[in-house]
Amino acid sequence: MKFKVERDVLADAVTWATKSLPQRPAVPVLTGILVTAQADGTVQLAVFDYEVSSRAEISAEVEAPGTFLVSGKLLADIARALPAQPVTLELNGTKVDLTCGSSRFSLMTMPVEDYPSLPTVPDTTGVIASSEFQHAVSQVGIATSKDETLPILTAVRVEIEGDTVTLLATDRYRLAVREFTWNPRRPDVSATALVRGRTLGDAAKAMSGDVEIALAESGGKDMFAFSGNGRVTTSLLVEGDYPKVRSLFPKEVGITAVLETSALREAVRRVSLVAERNTPIKFEFADGSLVLRAGAGDDAQATEALQAQIEGEDITTGFNPHFISEGLAQIDAPFVRFSLTEPKKPVVITGQSAPDGEYDPSYRYLLMPILRF
Repeated sequence: MKFKVERDVLADAVTWATKSLPQRPAVPVLTGILVTAQADGTVQLAVFDYEVSSRAEISAEVEAPGTFLVSGKLLADIARALPAQPVTLELNGTKVDLTCGSSRFSLMTMPVEDYPSLPTVPDTTGVIASSEFQHAVSQVGIATSKDETLPILTAVRVEIEGDTVTLLATDRYRLAVREFTWNPRRPDVSATALVRGRTLGDAAKAMSGDVEIALAESGGKDMFAFSGNGRVTTSLLVEGDYPKVRSLFPKEVGITAVLETSALREAVRRVSLVAERNTPIKFEFADGSLVLRAGAGDDAQATEALQAQIEGEDITTGFNPHFISEGLAQIDAPFVRFSLTEPKKPVVITGQSAPDGEYDPSYRYLLMPILRF
């Protein structure tokens, strides 16, 4: 088995594929990357841990087809460190010889027969442009939990109804919901799935052009798959019942405030500099302005006022600086709308095209308040 490929092509593909390597592999072979060279000039690099698989296809000059399994992390580190010259990989017995310019490496292989069979990719359910998919995933991804003891909250709930897809994520302190349209293969398609947030985010970032998304059974298990630009990610679904988060959105809103998005982002960033860890920024909505306050007592303090268009009674509440900053960063519109009911109830943040315009319900960011001032 022997092939030659450009250094940047190899490094990019190996780096992407090895992001899926398990942190705590059940068996040593799962730390490997499976490299398969085919006679048609295609080389596939694959990683699989029984739950998530990543496959990248690249073009190469294949002199002799074949397959080998080597340490994924080591190959990725070497590929990134090589000079900008063509790379040759050749299987010699139990070792793979890698040559690039004057650089020479010899890597021990692992038994290919011990590596698990890659899952079958399900048929495409629908297609969406990668740019829109990436943006939607990033908007909800901020609200996924990082607490692995609650795996259900590390997932994104995907709801598909015809040409409409809805993504939901929550970590118990906030909730992000993003709705978009796509091109389904069947107009009557209806499905729901829980997909690991990290897997969804990594897959979205790697895709370009049109992204083909599949949700189906493969090998007797429910699976979600993403394909685009010669790269494929598959993931088994997270099992469990997702909390009924939609009930958190208020049915009626008595107070609204509209501000310029960029001005509020910068003000929150400045005021946050004096907010101690886990202490909130106070938001005071009154008399046509929003006053932000942080810090207390003998510690550093900060105050900043912004013009706001307010409807309803005055209200004072507070939010985690990091959470409010992340939510504002995902608002695309020039203005941001706060919808409130009372200080202890969550706020709903949406984008708005103009101070008196209609708000955009396609992205909603709900944030629980903190009142420990």
